[in-house]
Amino acid sequence: MSARALFGSCRYIVEDLCPRFGIACTLVDGRDLEQWTAAFRPNTKAVFFETPSNPTLELVDIAAVSEIAHRHGATVIVDNVFATPMLQRPLALGADVVVYSATKHIDGQGRCLGGAVLASREFVKTHLHDFHRQTGPALSPFNAWVMLKGLETLPIRVERQCATAARVADHLATLPGVTRVIYCGRADHPQYDLARRQMSGGGQIVTFEIEGGKTAAFRFLNALRIAKISNNLGDAKSLVTHPATTTHQRLKPEARAELGITDGMIRLSVGLEAASDLALDLETAARSARA
Repeated sequence: MSARALFGSCRYIVEDLCPRFGIACTLVDGRDLEQWTAAFRPNTKAVFFETPSNPTLELVDIAAVSEIAHRHGATVIVDNVFATPMLQRPLALGADVVVYSATKHIDGQGRCLGGAVLASREFVKTHLHDFHRQTGPALSPFNAWVMLKGLETLPIRVERQCATAARVADHLATLPGVTRVIYCGRADHPQYDLARRQMSGGGQIVTFEIEGGKTAAFRFLNALRIAKISNNLGDAKSLVTHPATTTHQRLKPEARAELGITDGMIRLSVGLEAASDLALDLETAARSARA
């Protein structure tokens, strides 16, 4: 079972790959607790969701969904990449398993690919240890060392990125041609109260929409000089991407529309640059988008 805000590869896993192995999945709107409750079947074994979601920053109430899932004997798996372990601790909120793309904030400098799965010692021993040992999905020693070095600076990097993201989000909201700003730390986020309850900060991802659709969005992206175009996130460099033609390009237009992903939407991963420099870069790009 998975929340609705799945990007392309995850949707492929849920809708195409899992059924080949006899695994049935039900998609729900992760914000709606009634849908979660109604979706459970006698044979439901697990729920999986990311919060905040990519790229629309929708939230799932981890504690509430965990309580519902555990009533049905299901395991709760949370993708915590956007929040990072510094801002959100799903295990403390009732989740059973937490997964990370360590390529993002944990490395934090775009050097290595990797992932991490966190759970109780008993869960790891029962479900993961032998599988991992026999199939070999392990990092190389060098990549593991790089990730460990990245963890040493994770707290100060995330703190700085969140502070800059908050300033940038507020600045974007004042720019002509920017029709919408989505940031978990802003009071106008539709789930701001939930964000404050389960996250200790607004995060370093800011999503916004440009008036004029894809053409204007591309003009905006091409005019940037500090922020770089990339599908990655959580880097020391500020990175921007156009979800409709990258992370979510496999989805049909009507599916993207259902998820709220417009042709004018841009996802910004805030880096470690000076907030004033990044704000000026975005302001200049916004003017170019309206040219």
